[in-house]
Order: sequence, then structure tokens, then C-alpha cells
Amino acid sequence: MNLESVKPEAAPHTALPEPPLAGGAVPVLGHGLKLVRDPLAFMSRLRGHGDVVRLRLGPKTVYAVTTPALTAALALSPEYIIAGPLWESLEGLLGKEGVATANGPRHRRQRRSIQPAFRPDAIPAYGPIMEEEAHALAERWKPGETIDCTSESFRVAVRISARCLLRGEYLDERAERLCTALAIVFRGMYRRMVLQLGPLYRLPLPANREFNRALADLHLLVDEIIAERRASGRRPDDLLTALLEARDENGGPIGEQEIHDQVVAILTPGETVASAVMWLLQMLADHPEHADRVRAEVESVTGGRPVGFEDVRKLTHTNNVVFETMRLGAAVWILTRRAVTDTELGGYRIPAGADIVYSPYAIQRDGRSFADNVGFDPDRWLPERAKDVPKYAMSPFSVGNRKCPADHFSMAQLTLITAALATKFRLQQVAGSNDAPRVGVMLRPNKLLLTPVLR
Repeated sequence: MNLESVKPEAAPHTALPEPPLAGGAVPVLGHGLKLVRDPLAFMSRLRGHGDVVRLRLGPKTVYAVTTPALTAALALSPEYIIAGPLWESLEGLLGKEGVATANGPRHRRQRRSIQPAFRPDAIPAYGPIMEEEAHALAERWKPGETIDCTSESFRVAVRISARCLLRGEYLDERAERLCTALAIVFRGMYRRMVLQLGPLYRLPLPANREFNRALADLHLLVDEIIAERRASGRRPDDLLTALLEARDENGGPIGEQEIHDQVVAILTPGETVASAVMWLLQMLADHPEHADRVRAEVESVTGGRPVGFEDVRKLTHTNNVVFETMRLGAAVWILTRRAVTDTELGGYRIPAGADIVYSPYAIQRDGRSFADNVGFDPDRWLPERAKDVPKYAMSPFSVGNRKCPADHFSMAQLTLITAALATKFRLQQVAGSNDAPRVGVMLRPNKLLLTPVLR
């Protein structure tokens, strides 16, 4: 299927059929129970029911798309906006005025304000910080000790983002606060997305109190960062300065809430990068043959000196290891959109206001797109093989005007971290480690515990 086939000029939308209903719905909760119990398997099986299928989440009908072409149609068509169960569940964290949740002119203006920080020609300025943090991580680890990969991954991801984009020395205590709070908040927000039980989440139950405390601490942390910058009188050339000096559509300063929501949008992707780092550590431990190839490649490029930012483009296999890890361990595993008009998708009618859901995890592991679809094979991204992958089957940073602006930024830091660690250590999982996926708004290993062995 190609994008041209997604929008036929045939009969009016009202004459089109409804998509088939997925099996397994239960009274009251619909498919929500399956999305709580085993969401990855459930989403991965949906393509067997069709290119577009209907789901029931409580009393609500949601439409799921299952093919690369249709997920691209959602991202590229103005008939679908950022909205739906995922974004509604995230509003308590991301707000309604930040770039992650805005639509239309506001989103375009906000995107223009942050885009300069992520232009390819801007990324080299962050290189020394990325190098320093990657090598500091390798130096901090001691051979034979047990590494809690959750806290270590969050720490390095948050420090790089904060130091590069906010020019702040936000040290380990704040990184740990962010790590702990985001884990609680994203887990709670996922439950609120798939089990829409409304008033029950306002009851003073232990889980609700824990969620509310974590959410409050996240917002307090952001307020501290903004207040400290204002009190310092400093105006470094960074995203926070750009936000404090930004103007709205009428030429006036943007509101305090928008500044707050934009800083949240800068910091919370640390959860995405941290999840990717965790999956990379698990892959290096489980596939030592590729860790050895990374080490050999790094040494051939650097001649034995510490790996640096200027080496990133030359580390072909290392980049392929990162990309293949992102295919199998899709941190952003589920996304939603909303139809703004009556429209058509895959030959089916989608009514105005309908929510559409899709899973990059399922798309990127689909056997129709990838040979040995669940196998770890970085060489599938060599040019002569990558050409056989269907278009849009691997879009970890999305496409269109919602494409992640930090794609080059993220790839550079992930490649440097992988290169620095694989060059110094072999990694092994230890007793008590559990690398099964932990499902929340983000996807990461449940409790990854490793020990580094000096090479």
C-alpha cells in the first residue's frame, strides 16, 4: 500500500464501511483490560484483523491503524491532529501550551522557536558536553559492581539535555528526582489512558497519592530551574533564554504557563533517551559479538584515543547498533491522533472527533516488513539491505511536522554512549535483573542490572 492509495476519490465518506471490531473485548472495559495485561502482544496482533480495526476503551470507540503507510498518512495529513487518549493523559504533565501538545499556529510558532537549537550545524557545539558525560559514565562504573541501569541511564540523559539545552549544572540529585517522578507519572498516565475510570483517579488511594506527589515534584523542579535562571541574570545562548525572550503572535512576551510547559517538553524527552540507553545496554550485554564489533570499529577510527563527537559519523556499525536497538526497543511504543473532519483511512470511514491509535513497536517488529523480525541484526541497516525495508516501517522520530526536532541530537549522544561503554567494558546481566519490557507511556526494561567487566 502507498500513500496515494490511502485517499481514494470514490464515494462520500458516509458511504464507506466501518472497520472490523477487534476480538476479545469484555463488558464495561472493552479492550482496555488487554491493553493493561499484555499491550505489546495485543497491538502486535491487530494487523491480523486488518489495516484498520476498531477498539473499545470503556464506552469509547477508538480506531487502530496497523500498516506503515497508514501511520504515515496520520502524521502527514492535516486532517489528524495531536490529541486522543495518550495526549489527554499527558496533559497533567505536558500542559496544553507546550510544543508537544499544541496544534496549528501555536505549534508552528513554538517549533520555530526551538528548531535552531537542533539544526545539524548546531549539534557540534554540544559535542564536548556529550563526550564528557559519556566518558564520565564509563569512568564512574567500576568492574564487578552491580549497575542499576535505570538510574544511570536517566542520570546521563538528563544531564546531557540540561547542560546542552538549558546550560545548567543540574546535578545528580535533580536527575534522580526526575527519574523517580517520571517513572511514577508515566506509569500512572498509561493506566489513565487505557482504563478511563475518571472519578476513581481522584480518590485518595495510595497509588493516586503517589502519582499526585510525583507530578507535583516534576512541576516544582521546572519552576526551580526557571526561577534560578531569572535570579542569576544570565542570558546564555540556549533554549531557556530563547523561551524567556520569545514573543507570541501579537509581539508580546509569551505567558508564564507556556514557558513552564516548554521547559517540561525539553526535560521529559530525557525519559525517551534514557529508555533507549537502557535498551542499548541490554543489547550490548545480550549480543557481545556486536559489542566487540563496536569496540573494534571505535579503535580503528580513533587509533586508541577516547572516542569523540567528530568520530560519530564514521562509526557505521555503532550507529546501526543504535538504530536496530531503537527498532526492537521502541521507547515511544504507542501514539494517538484525532480526526478533525469526517475522513477516510485505508478504505474505511473515520468520523470527525474519532481517536486513532497506532504502535511504532508493532510496526517496527512486523514480519511483513522485516525478515527475522524479532532478531537483533544491525547489518539490516547497511545500504544494500536497508533499501528493502518498506517506507515508513522504521520511523523512530516520526515524520512530517511532528517529527522530533532532536533526532540528530539524540542519535549523536546515543552513539557516543554506546561507543564509550563498549570500548571499555563487556557487560553482563546479573542475578535479579529483569529485562522484560516495562510498559508505561514509555517502554523500557523492567529492572536491568548489569556488571561491567574490564576489557
